[in-house]
Amino acid sequence: MQSISTIGNATFIAYDDHSPILSTDPWFGDEDHAYFGSWTLSHEIPKKYKNDVLNSKYLWFSHGHPDHLNPISLKRFEGKSLLLPDHVGSRIYQDLGERNYDIQVLPDRKWVDLTNKIKVLCITTIMQDSILLMDIGGKLFINLNDAGTRGCTSFIRKEAKKYKDIYLLSLSGYGDADMINCYNHEGKFIIPPAKNNTLVGEQLSLTAKSINANHVIPFSSHHQYQRADSIWAQDYVTPINAYDSGLHDDINYIPPFVDINCNSGKFREIKPAEISPIILQPEVFEDNWSDQLSSEDFQSVKKYFIEKELIRKRFGFIEFLVGGQKNFISLNKSLPKRGIRFEVPRSSLMKAINYEIFDDLLIGNFMRTTFFGLRSLYDFDFNPLVTKYADNGKAKTEEEVYQYINEYKKRVGRQFIFDTFLDKSANLLNRFLTNRNSRSRRLLKSLYYKVK
Repeated sequence: MQSISTIGNATFIAYDDHSPILSTDPWFGDEDHAYFGSWTLSHEIPKKYKNDVLNSKYLWFSHGHPDHLNPISLKRFEGKSLLLPDHVGSRIYQDLGERNYDIQVLPDRKWVDLTNKIKVLCITTIMQDSILLMDIGGKLFINLNDAGTRGCTSFIRKEAKKYKDIYLLSLSGYGDADMINCYNHEGKFIIPPAKNNTLVGEQLSLTAKSINANHVIPFSSHHQYQRADSIWAQDYVTPINAYDSGLHDDINYIPPFVDINCNSGKFREIKPAEISPIILQPEVFEDNWSDQLSSEDFQSVKKYFIEKELIRKRFGFIEFLVGGQKNFISLNKSLPKRGIRFEVPRSSLMKAINYEIFDDLLIGNFMRTTFFGLRSLYDFDFNPLVTKYADNGKAKTEEEVYQYINEYKKRVGRQFIFDTFLDKSANLLNRFLTNRNSRSRRLLKSLYYKVK
């Protein structure tokens, strides 16, 4: 008999004859913090499931964010067999290859047998994330985690047609799992999309229908804040009872944290205990907002951005306000009004620079970001160029970036151009239709998912 369990943030456990075979993105977040101490889990992970993760034959990691590949939790898995996506740049493989792990890189878009009744197929994405399709006892589970389906919608849909029961597990919710501590050039707080993104079930339904899934399970969304300087973002965290809001009648909703019998299809809720976070001061995580950068620190920060050629070409400046001291990096003098200011404590900043994990600062939501001549971190591809292509994909020069993109074009094929057009069109409309619950925006979103 095969079964599965969902627990934690993005942890999915697959069993064969009651033995744990595969666990995905095992973050023990009720004990191990993420994003420089900013995040903890929303619910405890019962001891039974922690033991099952530790005893799993394989562990799969989708990408490098610490709510998926957590450096503290990772220490518990030394000597284990890891399954990794075939990411361009191979950063995770190279970083973990120096340690005591048995690592297998999964071929892109090809099925791999783990047992006679369990097989998996991994899909990498240009944003250095990945998707795992899992055939468990003849049922298909599509683990999108944070990836979305850009570049692979039609591929997944084609695979899903071979199955009767298709379960979607996907990042969902109001949308705080991105940089939302943002201000315009006048110092006015930019209201996050998370404030108006309340029809979570509708979003899950549209995603499910775009890939022929008929069941949905909220996933990769179960965190909360605990730092005193990021606790304000707790107002934008999705409560458990909101995930089925707007769900379509023809989509079967399965609540988070369940055991599912893959033979009968019946599920049982696990009902883990909720966590009431203890608000911790940033000093607990070595952050003191009064600390300033040394001259050596500033040179490291400057080098980090200067070596990214397209950032130098597309942005006029980047400024860091650290300990009340301004640290200005001039990039392109022909663009004096286009830039970004980051206000951030020294310790976390230098860890992000030295370990090349700048995305962790953005998602932690204690760093304050101010835009000049921009609307978001995605304008002129700032976020992808810095965090996805360079930090994780190791593409820093203009030529390296083009080679990086071309590799994913080859993997995706003609779908790449179509999906790029769709995403750019959607981003343009998002600028003008800011109310995510408005009738016009919901109609356009429905059309978007139908043509994907």
